[in-house]
Amino acid sequence: MRKIEVEKVVSAVREMCMEANYFLSEDMKKALGEAAEREKSPLGCQILGQLKENLQIAGSQRIPICQDTGMAVVFVELGQEAEIVGGFLGDAIQEGVRQGYREGYLRKSVVKDPFLRENTGDNTPAVIHYQLVPGDGLRIALAPKGFGSENMSRIYMLKPADGMEGAKEAIVRTVADAGPNACPPFVVGVGIGGTFEKAALMAKQALTRKVGEGSPHPHIREMEQELLGRINDLGIGPAGLGGTVTALAVHINTYATHIAGLPLAVNMCCHVNRHVVRDL
Repeated sequence: MRKIEVEKVVSAVREMCMEANYFLSEDMKKALGEAAEREKSPLGCQILGQLKENLQIAGSQRIPICQDTGMAVVFVELGQEAEIVGGFLGDAIQEGVRQGYREGYLRKSVVKDPFLRENTGDNTPAVIHYQLVPGDGLRIALAPKGFGSENMSRIYMLKPADGMEGAKEAIVRTVADAGPNACPPFVVGVGIGGTFEKAALMAKQALTRKVGEGSPHPHIREMEQELLGRINDLGIGPAGLGGTVTALAVHINTYATHIAGLPLAVNMCCHVNRHVVRDL
């Protein structure tokens, strides 16, 4: 049984909060660079150039890429042969978020109660999803989620008869409705199947996949590429000011579902799509 100290978790999560907010991941840098080469609108090219300049300034000066430093979403994969010692894993993650947002001078955007709206002052609690996996490892994926894009996300309980074409229409409609509000160019996370909550969780987790890494299922990978083309044909463009690059990628995760249903969730994400993955 491998033992993992909670202090190691606290330290890792603290650093991940700052890293995700100061630096764009390598896959996103590559995607934005390629987008700048593909964009045909002069204004769209100018916007993408400004976004790249903003990223360079944020990284060199260790300041946030965006003023909305998000609500911390954490995906935990814990090996069943690993033991967390010295405290509770959930508390360690929350403490790491607390320290990361305070020490990193990141905006605190979380309120205790959805109606009373009192700020917690340290960006906790984070939203944590746990999965028990084989082995003795601990993998943490941290994704600060801004709410300009989160607010434009949608869930649909489609009928099986709607099929793949109905699913495509719902996804494209969601992106079109988001327009400039979700800070394009987007990464579009999609979950199809499971149940109401499983679809939403898959859509969120799809955003942590390396940008452009297609689905392992050929028919879903083909669907991702078709949707990317259709979304870019919408003409929303960078910052919603028109252009040929509206999305950088469409990532679809799927799961088995009930004979009577076709749940579908679309989780919109802005052009930075912040995510950091670390093995402890």
